[in-house]
Amino acid sequence: MEEELIDSSRLSLSRKSQLPGTGFFYPDSLDEERAEERVKEAVEDAEAVVIADTDADGLGCVALIREMYDATLDVAAFEDDVARRVERWEADGPIDDEDEDEDEELPRSTVALVGAGPYSLDDALERVAEYAPEDIDAYVCDLCPDQYEWVEDELAALLDRADSVSWYDHHQWDDETMVAVRDAGVELVVGESDEECSTGVTLRSLDYDFDDRWTELAAVTRDHDLWLKEDERSDDLADYAYWVSPEEYVAVVGAYGVDLPEIVEQFIELRRVEKQQLIDAALDRAEIKQVGPWTVGVTYGRCSQNEVAEGLRERGADAAVVVKPAGSASIRGSDGFERAHEVAGQVNGGGHPKAAGCKPDIYDDMLDYAHHWTTNGAAAKRVILAAFERVAEQVAEESEDEEGAETADADDEADKTES
Repeated sequence: MEEELIDSSRLSLSRKSQLPGTGFFYPDSLDEERAEERVKEAVEDAEAVVIADTDADGLGCVALIREMYDATLDVAAFEDDVARRVERWEADGPIDDEDEDEDEELPRSTVALVGAGPYSLDDALERVAEYAPEDIDAYVCDLCPDQYEWVEDELAALLDRADSVSWYDHHQWDDETMVAVRDAGVELVVGESDEECSTGVTLRSLDYDFDDRWTELAAVTRDHDLWLKEDERSDDLADYAYWVSPEEYVAVVGAYGVDLPEIVEQFIELRRVEKQQLIDAALDRAEIKQVGPWTVGVTYGRCSQNEVAEGLRERGADAAVVVKPAGSASIRGSDGFERAHEVAGQVNGGGHPKAAGCKPDIYDDMLDYAHHWTTNGAAAKRVILAAFERVAEQVAEESEDEEGAETADADDEADKTES
């Protein structure tokens, strides 16, 4: 296949919105080999390692831990790289993030960063357990296993290797998984998902005297992660973390906190022009559906799901579904819908009451993906809307049971009064 066919930077905005990024077309085996090699290089001489989600919240935890170990990287090289990207964007227009050289030699911190997601957590644990030095300090941040069995063996291997394992998170944990992780020997701290972000949990859990800028970083990160939208700087953090390498984000916020340098702000503003165009494209193709008691906005596209969800809420949606070209989907709720994690749990996913993700198990071959792209995710939309319907049925049954119980209690009271 010619590389030009999968180069996103060559696509019109409409086609870029409908197709996945270049990395989607690389085989998993290649990704796995590269990921394993990167983990090995990162951890082999480290004194500590952090396995974290690579959004602003997870990376905020990494920045805190590096500060505690006095292992924050020199930011100068990263600022020079930002300046080069700004120059390219201004001269040539949008470039594909995945054109950037991931193998470029960068300075390494003695606190290694291993990026992971909910579905790759087991692999990350296994690789760190295999390649990290004996008696390393290990941390897991902003990640939650749906079931303990998914990470049981890998976590046990890491506990055998490490001097200590600490886990800081704010997602929805079930009691059984929480108990099992703690019983295994992990220091686990889980904050309230609707009150704290993982950066905040990490800040209060680490035995270190952080100065005020770290408290501010946690507060601004929380503003975006909990979708409070009270501090405009939180969008800068979230966008920057999404658009650049994890190491760059950690180095920059480690040096500057929430007050990002001018060249970074310039880069963010350049990127936001295309970001808004992709948001508008997704909103233009959105549909509004009624499912049980809820109004659900459903759309498709490569876009920023939080802003699209906000746009759908402004159109009256209680919940928003954004199906992505790569096959996954984001589900966002509101004050009128706090069951996003329940819907996602029906479709191979999970998350928070107001923010969750999933990937329907409906893609058997490339023809299924071709159908996905050419129909704007029609099959995935049907599967997710059916999950909404099942949750609506459960809610109705629960309501009937509660009404029945209340009626029975009232009848009992009446009988006692009569007697």
